[in-house]
Amino acid sequence: MKKYLLLCVCAGFLASAEAKTKTDWKANWINTEQCQSASNTWLAYRKTVTLAEVPRTLTAHIAADSKYWLWINGRMVVFEGGLKRGPSPYDTYYDSVEIAPYLTSGENTIAVLVWHFGKNGFSHVNSGLAALLFEAIAPGIEIVSDKSWSCRVYDAYQNTGAPYPNYRLSESNIRFDARRTLEGWNLPGYKNAFPGAEIASVVGKAPLGNLVERPIPLFKDFGLKEYPGVRRSERGDTLFCRLPYNCQFTPYLKVESAEGATIHMQTDNYRGGGPENIRAEYVTRNGIQEYESYGWMSGHEMWYILPEGVKVLEVKYRETGYDTEFAGSFQCNDSFLNELWKRSARTLYITMRDNYMDCPERERAQWWGDEVNELGEAFYALSPSSHKLAVKGIYELMNWQRADGSLFAPVPAGNWSKELPLQMLASVGWYGFYTQYYYSGDSTFIPVIYDRLHRYLHETWQVDKSGLPIERSGEWSWGDWGEQIDMGVLTNCWYYLALKAEKEFALQLGKKADAEEITRMMYSIEKCFNTKFWTGTAYRSPGYHGKDDDRSQAMAVLSGLATKDKYPAILKVLKKEYHASPYMEKYVLEALFQMNAPEVALQRMRDRYAGMLSYKDYTTLFEGWGVGAEGFGGGTINHAWSGGPLTLLSQKVCGIEPTSPGFRTFRIKPQMGSLTEASASVPTHYGDIKVKLRKSGRTILMEIQVPEQTSAEVVSPKGKIQQIGSGTYNLKCPF
Repeated sequence: MKKYLLLCVCAGFLASAEAKTKTDWKANWINTEQCQSASNTWLAYRKTVTLAEVPRTLTAHIAADSKYWLWINGRMVVFEGGLKRGPSPYDTYYDSVEIAPYLTSGENTIAVLVWHFGKNGFSHVNSGLAALLFEAIAPGIEIVSDKSWSCRVYDAYQNTGAPYPNYRLSESNIRFDARRTLEGWNLPGYKNAFPGAEIASVVGKAPLGNLVERPIPLFKDFGLKEYPGVRRSERGDTLFCRLPYNCQFTPYLKVESAEGATIHMQTDNYRGGGPENIRAEYVTRNGIQEYESYGWMSGHEMWYILPEGVKVLEVKYRETGYDTEFAGSFQCNDSFLNELWKRSARTLYITMRDNYMDCPERERAQWWGDEVNELGEAFYALSPSSHKLAVKGIYELMNWQRADGSLFAPVPAGNWSKELPLQMLASVGWYGFYTQYYYSGDSTFIPVIYDRLHRYLHETWQVDKSGLPIERSGEWSWGDWGEQIDMGVLTNCWYYLALKAEKEFALQLGKKADAEEITRMMYSIEKCFNTKFWTGTAYRSPGYHGKDDDRSQAMAVLSGLATKDKYPAILKVLKKEYHASPYMEKYVLEALFQMNAPEVALQRMRDRYAGMLSYKDYTTLFEGWGVGAEGFGGGTINHAWSGGPLTLLSQKVCGIEPTSPGFRTFRIKPQMGSLTEASASVPTHYGDIKVKLRKSGRTILMEIQVPEQTSAEVVSPKGKIQQIGSGTYNLKCPF
């Protein structure tokens, strides 16, 4: 087992070859002898460096377990650096930061604040060591973390009392006692002495392991801003501060107070999805003071709960998040669908940070069923920088493969290791890994993960004598939230789609024997699937006794296992049965488009999402069709998997899909249904694809913008195909 896990780690390094895994460190991990690496430990570091002249460029390589904030000469350089641990079960990420613009000739002050989570979670592996690594080397310059630095435990940062964040979260509540403030500790000229730093560990050894360069951008800092609206409770003891939308943010306050008063800070989403998540406390000192709590929260509203005698002078918030832009768009003549696309995009963005996550409050965990839906949405809503987050997730998923070949999510994970087999098939298959490759045009991860993918599909999974996959329960036999779930049909469809993706990868890598084997396996499933599961009116497993499962019918269509002669019967089922959660509803809707029933798809979309959109104060979509008890699994109000309509409105209604990797060529095949107007913009590496559609009589008027170096085929509703190159076009297509 140890040998196999080592192979996984090495493969992880290969996966990060583009990020230049760094092994030639001169720096050491440092902390202070005061440090016991307890959970929620905060460390303050200082280093004074004298430079004869400022270099043109100087890259600092920085790592910490778990997060850090960097100032140089009193200027903020990085607001929340570092990534949660887990490129593999043993290793750590590091950042590369350009610091030359912040330096001056003469004396320079480097200050770093480190937050050590000190506990495992669903998206973090605790190393057990609170420490910093810093290295910036150029000709004549060598700034490395060693005993020449100063370091102390910043004991103004403390733990709150109960209630604590639930066990899924690695972050703790933050209590800051301002009576222990180290005023100006991060500025030049600080007079109080820090203890000397101690060497805590060397690079490449346990517990922090080897270092993999951060594969995603540093987080975007939107700056401190005024809340759009602030109201005070009738009793006057609480400020309710409205945010512009559901976002990731840190709260700021400026108050005048006597010492010892405790201000409580939490959001309206503090118990989002059931159990408690993150909150903060601030204990005042005498006089005027300001404070920003660095542990990000999320919600539509920030609450400052104030004790008597505290005078509030100012409150603000700082939004932070993944560094990408809302570069895609969709508009049509139906305001409901416009709002649905908008909320889907906002939900997508709030569920991105260190990793794709299911929700930003209850778990912050990289569940791969959610991620499959998210990565598909990103191509239609966000700028290409977003693509890196899914690739990071792919490497992590495969680097955490277990000794028996099985895969599990979420990863990174310090306190979870259960496999959900159908989510894993979705992840490695057509809608997961293959979509990430085909839509982005990035194939670099394929040769790195292929052998492990092959092992999972052909050793961990088994087939019966007829060639159909044998159902696996894993540690959690889960096909979706809700009821009427036909696991047998779903297993066959998801496995077939996984083989379909693997076959494309095998052909790309020149693995002819693998491709032939996969082709035989797919043929066996095709030959037996309808015989075993088709009843004449629907697909059903022999042992399944519930109502016809809408999910299963949809996946039979999308996998291609359902032949077109079955479509009329399947359509009847999908008009009647409404069992899918928002996670699987995406596939039900897509199947309706694939069966050329856009009117039915759009009406079902309106019916299913009407309840969510009736909550006018919310800007994000829910885990289930309602909130609370109606929400499945705790019912978060901002859940990643619910945004499937975003993809479909741009991809199917406006009809924009790639026909070669990265949208080098693409198809425009609109399915407008009952809509009379629709437009979409899709960001690609080549530029934006823009389509504007308007029905006029029995004709669709199309305005199309094709980016340079690309070409498109336009398919009319009647099937006529027209090839066009880069440029702007005005076309008329009869329907």
